[in-house]
Amino acid sequence: MSYPELLLSNQLCFLVHRLDLAMAAKYRPVLAPLGLTYGQYLAMLALWEHRELGVGELCELLRLDSGTVSPLLKRLEASGLVERKRRAEDERSVSVRLTGAGAALEKRARKVPAALAGCLAADEAEYRAVRASLEGMLSRLEEGETQDASLAAAR
Repeated sequence: MSYPELLLSNQLCFLVHRLDLAMAAKYRPVLAPLGLTYGQYLAMLALWEHRELGVGELCELLRLDSGTVSPLLKRLEASGLVERKRRAEDERSVSVRLTGAGAALEKRARKVPAALAGCLAADEAEYRAVRASLEGMLSRLEEGETQDASLAAAR
């Protein structure tokens, strides 16, 4: 290899990719008794927090496009956990809200974070430190997107 900076093992993006795959694999058996996939769990987290959201708002919170979120919501609706409804004030906009079953699932889901905590961090202090580090990286990347867009516009 002529360029060590191009080694796959030196790439932060590859570590993040592996972390994402490993986390999804760890979540799978924990979420199975709840009848949720990892993506559905993330959507339910947002809905448990907000109770009702527009599809666009949910897409924004999850950082996913509607082509990804819509089928996920369709499956959650088929499972009886959410219901989708066109908003009266804007027929083009769809609202998603928890059903009674979806709200009740929140209590069972409370065990999920603790079930994964041990494999993600040694203790609460490490968890907070890792979270702060990841938030800092994400913030710098997102600021970079804005700066990159500003530079491109200036050219």
